[in-house]
Amino acid sequence: MITPIIILVLLSSPLAIAFIYSKLNGTFLNVSKYACWGLGVAFIFFFIGHLVKAEGMVEMLPTWVPLRLELVYFTGLIELLIGTALFVPRYQPLAAKLAIVVFIAFFPANVYAAVNGIGLGGHQWGPSYLLIRGPLQVILIAWAYFLCIKGHHKPIRHSQA
Repeated sequence: MITPIIILVLLSSPLAIAFIYSKLNGTFLNVSKYACWGLGVAFIFFFIGHLVKAEGMVEMLPTWVPLRLELVYFTGLIELLIGTALFVPRYQPLAAKLAIVVFIAFFPANVYAAVNGIGLGGHQWGPSYLLIRGPLQVILIAWAYFLCIKGHHKPIRHSQA
């Protein structure tokens, strides 16, 4: 059940580090840039999960879905591409929009796994796992929208005391 905590730490770490650095040095903080980096790190973590836990993720899909293993690898590749694009300023808004689409599109697999008690990443807890996974999805979508898409177009300047 540690996975949601890992995701939140990965998501927020670049922004937290940049905030501390800018505060200590009295420099500008580009919130959107580092928020996108955090989302990018999280997406690369998701990609790694698709490689390392591929068989478990196959079980998260109904048996009627064709080419389940290939679909897991393909969606992992999508996550890698989105994660990488989130580090490139030019592609950050598009990548964040695609991230939101992915969060929404992949959520039914999480519901299926939780309802069926599939033993991967907390889903074995059954439907109660959705009480954690649902809010986590909302946090990720809000992060992508408010910090990466809508963003803070003006950097925040910290003055030294």
